[in-house]
Amino acid sequence: MLNKTITLTRVFDAPREQVWRTWTDPERIKLWWGPKAFTAPSIKNDLRIGGTYLYAMKDAEGKLFWSTGTYKDVRYLEKIVATDSFADEKGHIVSPAEYGMPSMKDELELTVTFEDKGNQTKLTIVHKDFPANFFDQCVQGWNESLDKFDDVLRNERPAELNL
Repeated sequence: MLNKTITLTRVFDAPREQVWRTWTDPERIKLWWGPKAFTAPSIKNDLRIGGTYLYAMKDAEGKLFWSTGTYKDVRYLEKIVATDSFADEKGHIVSPAEYGMPSMKDELELTVTFEDKGNQTKLTIVHKDFPANFFDQCVQGWNESLDKFDDVLRNERPAELNL
């Protein structure tokens, strides 16, 4: 089956440091991670090369979806590259089939870049190797997450973030 790469770009009306912190701080991630009908009850993030993350998102019926990965590249305010896999609550990688996606690879790659545009920030996501049959669903999920991300940025005051 043909695998596809998701590439999404958004420009946010917020300085790059605020966008970076909203993307990387566990308490802020909880406010936006997951599609619109999901919450993020647990976020652990060891943001350093070789560090790992473990995120949980919960759907409207209460089902938890865990994801984990290892950071391969972290450049402050510029770029993050990480692996991305489904996981259990302890951070052990599990088969995507356990989450109803049997055609997905066990490990994907996610790259996020942050580009300074004055008082705005251009954020680009490149998420590699989605199977064609889940591509549209995953693009929709990312777009809904980014809509929530934008709402968080709009409701935060930079002075409160100690920027």
